[in-house]
Amino acid sequence: MLLAVFLIPPGQRMETMSDDSTVTNQASGDEAPEGRAYTTYELTAHALAALRAALQAGAEILAVYNGEFEVQQKADRTPLTEADLRAQRRIHEILEQHDPEVPFLGEESADIPYDRRELWDRYWLVDPLDGTKEFVKRNGEFTVNIAYVSATDGPGDPLVGVVYAPVLSRAYLGVVGKGAYRLDNLPPGAAAPRSWDELVATARALQPAGPAEQRSPERPFTVVASRSHMSAETEAFVEEVRAEHPDLELVSAGSALKMCLVAEGAADLYPRFAPTMEWDTGAGHAVCRAAGAEVVAWPAAEELVYNKPELVNPWFLVRSRRS
Repeated sequence: MLLAVFLIPPGQRMETMSDDSTVTNQASGDEAPEGRAYTTYELTAHALAALRAALQAGAEILAVYNGEFEVQQKADRTPLTEADLRAQRRIHEILEQHDPEVPFLGEESADIPYDRRELWDRYWLVDPLDGTKEFVKRNGEFTVNIAYVSATDGPGDPLVGVVYAPVLSRAYLGVVGKGAYRLDNLPPGAAAPRSWDELVATARALQPAGPAEQRSPERPFTVVASRSHMSAETEAFVEEVRAEHPDLELVSAGSALKMCLVAEGAADLYPRFAPTMEWDTGAGHAVCRAAGAEVVAWPAAEELVYNKPELVNPWFLVRSRRS
């Protein structure tokens, strides 16, 4: 088997990757410092492990979802259920078996101090149950989010992402440079594909929407927004976009599914002008990047980064690079 090796120099973001080349956003004339090497095999192996963990976590979540459960309130006033805790334990267990050398940062264990985290050159970033409010409402729009993040030099760069919706039996998976895919008919606890080739053969490749002039007339310009966290700033932004696209259709959804709707071309924009944490976005961000969409801080329009001293995200916008 031919393995391609990719060096990700500190401070750079890997944009595309193939079996024989690497492209970064390094400026012409810069001398590339030495970075950590990744192979296509390593990253796809991490993706398959993350998918296995997400499917097993989904089984833990639905075991709680289909019965009676209590809802606690965390210090930040967000809800917590037994499903969050059971899912994170299962994910951590599977990922540690896969590669015990990779650190783990999960929503329910996020108190790791920055002076430890800043030493990581890679780590798992996990939201075991994204959309707990949707879980409590029992509307099915919640996900398991697992990202593999490269953090060679400070800010992290999501290279692998899995977003799994247990009730929908649907997974979105992306590896930067290898593409992004949607897998349907994957019930919680199901066996994951055993190889990357098997996954690709059973999945649908994701492609974000193109510019407005390339879309079908029957397809309105679509903005997706949070079902439970709509802000006044988001509403104002949507009205600004509507002035440019009078046919605008506003769609509400929960969890990281909103990011995936842009990645697969079902929506054009996802503005999030309200607080989120890094584990809310890491997996969906990797899926978007792998598909060809981008997740940028707003209004700065710079790509989100990870493993910051404070794990709170700025406002951001998810959009196709071609729009």
